[in-house]
Amino acid sequence: MEASCLELALEGERLCKSGDCRAGVSFFEAAVQVGTEDLKTLSAIYSQLGNAYFYLHEYTKALEYHHHDLTLARAIGDRLGEAKASGNLGNTLKVLGRFDEAIVCCERHLNISRELHDQVGEARALYNLGNVYHAKGKSISCSGAQDPGEFPEEVKTVLQKAADFYDANLWIVREMGDRAAQGRAYGNLGNTHYLLGNFRPAVISHEQRLLIAKEFGDKAAERRAYSNLGNAYIFLGEFEVAAEHYKKTLQLARQLKDRAVEAQACYSLGNTYTLLQDYEKAIEYHLKHLMIAQELNDSVGEGRACWSLGNAYTALGNHDQAMHFAEKHLEISREVGDRSGELTARMNLSDLQMVLGLSYTTNSSVLSESHNVDYSSHGTKPRLGRRHSMENLELVKLTPEKNWNSEILAKQKPLLAKPSAKLLFVNRLKGKKYKSKSSSTKVLQDASNSVDTSNAQFPQKRISPDTLGDEGFFDLLSRFQSNRMDDQRCPLLSEQDRLAVAAVSSTPPNRVRKCECTFCLFNVFFIYSETCDNRQLHK
Repeated sequence: MEASCLELALEGERLCKSGDCRAGVSFFEAAVQVGTEDLKTLSAIYSQLGNAYFYLHEYTKALEYHHHDLTLARAIGDRLGEAKASGNLGNTLKVLGRFDEAIVCCERHLNISRELHDQVGEARALYNLGNVYHAKGKSISCSGAQDPGEFPEEVKTVLQKAADFYDANLWIVREMGDRAAQGRAYGNLGNTHYLLGNFRPAVISHEQRLLIAKEFGDKAAERRAYSNLGNAYIFLGEFEVAAEHYKKTLQLARQLKDRAVEAQACYSLGNTYTLLQDYEKAIEYHLKHLMIAQELNDSVGEGRACWSLGNAYTALGNHDQAMHFAEKHLEISREVGDRSGELTARMNLSDLQMVLGLSYTTNSSVLSESHNVDYSSHGTKPRLGRRHSMENLELVKLTPEKNWNSEILAKQKPLLAKPSAKLLFVNRLKGKKYKSKSSSTKVLQDASNSVDTSNAQFPQKRISPDTLGDEGFFDLLSRFQSNRMDDQRCPLLSEQDRLAVAAVSSTPPNRVRKCECTFCLFNVFFIYSETCDNRQLHK
């Protein structure tokens, strides 16, 4: 006896719920082939097919079936079905980058839900509109090199709309007592405030997200909240607080046995301790990051670790180790075809050779044999085959041109670098002039600094994006030199500064000059988003 359309559809739904969307699709499509005169059932099958294809990342097919669902819902006068189909279409169009069409669909979902006094549907529509505007804002900003809060007005306007929709969603879900929905909204609202440069409101939102994650025992959401809090505190200049949050991120990543996130947390901690001028700890965490990157065959992460280690060793005046890691960075950049990274590595090597008074050729390093790193002592190992596991991460830059308030710098511990490593990178954060006294509440726009620099000259030469080439946020490879963005992880990478070496005229000619260099603070951190959309799984 042949199974009916409804029986096949119910089995497809069961399989999708169990996580086997591919098998579920087969049953749904079989149900469509069998057919039914019940148009509401057929509409529901189209909706489930669209959702299943969405989760299989086959967005064109998802779009096709959600269109079928919308057409059928309109034909039978099913307003609730039309609202849900419109919402699902909006989410799918957003992923495809068709933001204006997505907004039209989500607004239709919102309007119909309000017309039907469907509070749940209204909340979902508001949340989805926030997600669409959030994604649109990041997409528009992908060609720039701005830090959070410094995007063009067009981008800020779009991101502010996202924040407004998240706020409206929160007002409803709080009224409904839906704590899970509140958690998602707080997380994404925090990320939006972060991009707008509203770092204190971002902290408030992420603290609420953390509280709700703990209520539900959701360790993954808790870990995301800690990491996002660390990012916000970095831009508030509260580096010690940021470090504590990243340590909690690291602890949770280990509990969850997520080695990739563990590597990211180590990397963020390495960057934070660089900002704290504690280079020994920075090296410790970057070496841990390097070890995990090698374990995961992650060439992108390994290259980033080598770059960071080279700079940290330079700051400590250990130029031999710096040279080794600069060479490894060059080798990896060549291997993965990263022209930007290769150019940076070459310049770093050139600078180091100038400091050491040596000549360098890219074919054979003068230090490659005599100054090899003992990998066993660091816990790292020689490089084997690799995969790219850091491509879809949300990266946020901290550029060398930031201006920090003297109170912030005064909070930090005394300088830890050796005298040979001049801490010019701290002063490099003074690269931009104070824009307006009215913006004094924005920490990153303050130009005062507790370090006495009255008699110092600091090089500010940058590599322009035009020189390096900006390959866009959706490339398969995260780069050092350009901003990156992915819909789920929205990477924002900074431009990278070359090491600028200042020669000391008083150094005796018979001694190897010690490096007076600006530390290259491209320091990237990882942002974690909540669930991207609020799909209607069942009708």
